[in-house]
Amino acid sequence: MTLQEQKNNPLHGKTLEFILKQLVWHYGWEELGLLVKIDCFNNNPTMNSSLKFLRKTDWARKKIEKLYLNTFH
Repeated sequence: MTLQEQKNNPLHGKTLEFILKQLVWHYGWEELGLLVKIDCFNNNPTMNSSLKFLRKTDWARKKIEKLYLNTFH
């Protein structure tokens, strides 16, 4: 990506942890688990276990990023 493309990227500078914390604050774990059907949101969700899963699972991370953009942009 070029610098110009990064400047126009609404996720630029936002960490996965920041994005997930914002979504949990906004929706809560229960509603987040309904919106994005990922096991780590529905069975004893924790920030650490969810981040670990999202960091190694590309399709799940993309769903979270899309939800973040749809919610806050």
